[in-house]
Amino acid sequence: GAYRAVTLRSFNDETGQWSIWWLDGRHPGTLDAPVVGHFEKGVGTFYADDTLDERPIRVRFLWTMPEPDRPRWEQAFSVDAGATWETNWIMNFAREPD
Repeated sequence: GAYRAVTLRSFNDETGQWSIWWLDGRHPGTLDAPVVGHFEKGVGTFYADDTLDERPIRVRFLWTMPEPDRPRWEQAFSVDAGATWETNWIMNFAREPD
């Protein structure tokens, strides 16, 4: 079904790291564990430890720019502490025409 959600982002000027929280309308009042990371050479990489179906997982968000003005976001989960990743959500963005 449709998702109704919002993200909260916070930048720590001292560490140069971003924290990103996800608030999902299906679970109002509960913020997911924040993914924390930074941008380097145009790629944003963010990680969090979380649980899925009562199992510990590692979460990774990647922000890339495969084409000018067309950012891409990917979410992946790892059940082996980051040795392997399963990408489970990709969003490609584009600017609205003028």
